[in-house]
Order: sequence, then C-alpha cells, then structure tokens
Amino acid sequence: MAWFDRSALNDGVRPREVFAWAMYDFANSGYTTVVLTAVFSAYFVGAVAGGAAWATFAWTAALALSSLLVMVAAPLLGAWADVHRRKRAILGAATVGCVLATSALGLVGPGDVALAVVAVIISNSFFGIGEGIIAAFLPELARPHALGRVSGWGWSFGYFGGMLTLGLGLAVVLSAQARGESAAQFVPLTMLLTALVFALACLPTFAMLRERGGAPVGAGPTGVRASLARLRLTWRESARFVDFRRMLVCGCLYQAGIAVVIALAAVYAEQAMKFSTLQTMMLIFVVNIAAALGAFGFGYVQDRLGHRRALALTLVGWILMVAIASLTEAVAAFWCAAAIAGVCMGSSQSCGRAMVGGFAPAGRRAEFYGLWTLAVRLAAIVGPLTYGAVTWATGGNHRLAIGTTGLFFVAALVALRGIDVARGEQAALEVDSA
Repeated sequence: MAWFDRSALNDGVRPREVFAWAMYDFANSGYTTVVLTAVFSAYFVGAVAGGAAWATFAWTAALALSSLLVMVAAPLLGAWADVHRRKRAILGAATVGCVLATSALGLVGPGDVALAVVAVIISNSFFGIGEGIIAAFLPELARPHALGRVSGWGWSFGYFGGMLTLGLGLAVVLSAQARGESAAQFVPLTMLLTALVFALACLPTFAMLRERGGAPVGAGPTGVRASLARLRLTWRESARFVDFRRMLVCGCLYQAGIAVVIALAAVYAEQAMKFSTLQTMMLIFVVNIAAALGAFGFGYVQDRLGHRRALALTLVGWILMVAIASLTEAVAAFWCAAAIAGVCMGSSQSCGRAMVGGFAPAGRRAEFYGLWTLAVRLAAIVGPLTYGAVTWATGGNHRLAIGTTGLFFVAALVALRGIDVARGEQAALEVDSA
C-alpha cells in the first residue's frame, strides 16, 4: 500500500486501518450509485409509478422523509457514540439495516409504490447514519495537516466501489436485455446485487478498524440523558464554534445541489435528454470515474491551497456544470457537464468532511459529525424537493429545475466567505486543552 503516506497518519495508526476505513466508502458507494442515482430512481419514476406526473415529486419526498429521520437521529447517536465510545456498534447496526432494506427493493415491481417508498426511506436512513459515523473516524486516523488527502483517499476509493457495483449491474442489464427482458425483470436483481456487494465489501472495516478514545463516559440508563446533555452543551457553546456553525450553513447549501445530482441525475438524463437505461448507466459510470480522480487528486490540492480556497474552487465548478446542463441540448455538452459534476462531487464532498474534522474537538468528533450529517440531510430534503416541486409546477420542465439548483451553489460560495479555518481549528484545540 505504497500510495499511503505514513507521515499523514497519527501515531499508532497503521495503513491497513486506513484501508479498512476506506473500504466502508468502497462498500456503501454502490448504494448511492445504483439505488439513488443510476438505476432505481429512474425505475421508480418510469416503471413503479408508471411515469405519473407526481412520480418525481414522490421520489424526492421519500428521500426527504428519510433525510428528516437522519436529521433527528444522527446528532443524538453521534453524541451517544462519543459518550460510550461505541461508534463501531452504531456503524454495524446502520450497515445491517441498509443492506436488508436494499434487499427489499429487489421485491419491488410495477405498481408497488408503497413497498418502494418504505424500503427507500429505511435504506437511505440507515445509509445516512452510517455515513456520518464512518466520517467521525477520520480525525482519529489522519494528522490535522493531512485531513484533506486522507479524506480524499477514502472518497476516491469509494467511487471505485460504486463503479464495481455499477459495472456488475451493467453486466446484468446487458445480459437481461439480450434475452429480451424488461426493466421490471432486471432492476430487482441489481438491487440484490448492490446489497450483497455492500455486505461483503464492508467486512474489512469491522475486522481491522479500531475504536480509539478513552474509557466510556456514562452508561446504562443515563446514556441517553448524557448524550442529550452533550448536544445541549454544543449549542450553548455555539459562539465558540462560530466557524463550524457557518460551515454547517455552507455545507447545507452546496450539499442541497449535490443531493439533486445524486438523486435525480438518471431521471434528468432519461426525461430531458431521452437517454436509455443503458446510456444512463454508462453516464453514471463516467461520473464515478471523474469523481474518483477528483476526490483523490483534489485532496492533495486541498492540503496545499487550504480548505476554504479548495472548496471555493469546487463550487465554481458546480456553477459551471449547472449552466452547461440546463442550457444545452447537445449530447456531447451534456457528457462534458457530467464529467465536471463528477470531479466536483468527489472533491467537494471530501473537502467538507475534512474541514469538519479540523473544527471538531478530539473528544466530540462523532457528535460534530452527527451535526454535519444533520446539515447534509437537511440539504437532501431541500434540494431534491425543490427540484421535484419545480418539475411538478412547470409540467415536467427538468431544465428549469436543474437551473434552479445552481442557486444553492452560488449561495454556498457566499456563505463560505465568512469561514475562518484557522480560527475554527483553534477553537477546537482550546476545547481539547481545557
């Protein structure tokens, strides 16, 4: 594992632990790539809901409800994990829940709207909780000056996991289409395949990733009260974490735009660009390649330029992408926009995760990442619902909907100007030394 720079890791952290941590990104990326982005979203709108006028809004509403559940649960679970040093336990429960609910999507056929909605809500809720908890391990593994590159390692590795799952799904689709089968026959199989890859690929995480920290604080029946007390303390001390608070606002804004791309890329490709299922899967494959390169390479750029400048650069890229996608009808230009989206997706998400790691006090990392997950999930409500509402109100104008999404990235760029990274990191250090 020569590509791991040992000087980037904290004392006592072995490269195999970073590999094990990154394997969770590898494992769960198949869920977002296949279920939320490439396959099931378009299948739900076109086949399960029969292409009804309300179908896109129903899909975004299901995602919004799952995000609302994560918003309620993630900060509390993060605080509880810090109090009890039980991040691995929560991560394990979230993983099992997501895998089982994803498997349930394999039972969904045309007309099974209720089953599809329930399974998506459950699977995406558990996915969101797991995503927040795995991120909380980052500051335990990486030194402060290397949070960007280590985050980039994991995020880029994750996109390769997404490509593996998508590639296997693509093989299923090609084989099924060669036999003359319909989407109702091959899409459920891709859901079962996605669940299987997730379950197998995350095994190294639970085998090799250590839980670091001191002895548990608070136990038994006082655990929930202790967790709530920690959250109340965070809000009372919010003035000390002003830059973290501003980062939550900025993150919520740009993640709203990213949530639209994740949840509705396939819907846009099929509805606005008239792509087939095979073309859409190839498109998402290209996006994932670009995202992997962006996350890996940009992690080094981030550590060199600084977190704020690096994130600003990605937001400008997002604005450019939205402009191209909303204004062009040329297929070649749309592929170009998709490549830009991939690079910006990997780099901006990795960048945000690293910035939060710098703002989080050592003893409260799961809690702070729980609050970050809350912001991300609020974004996952606002972004897709805005897109869905625009399409519903305009009789299916997907170009106007994607153009509206660009406003989130512009607002995030404005919010980013108020963040002082050095001041935020100093606030975290002062809490650690108190």
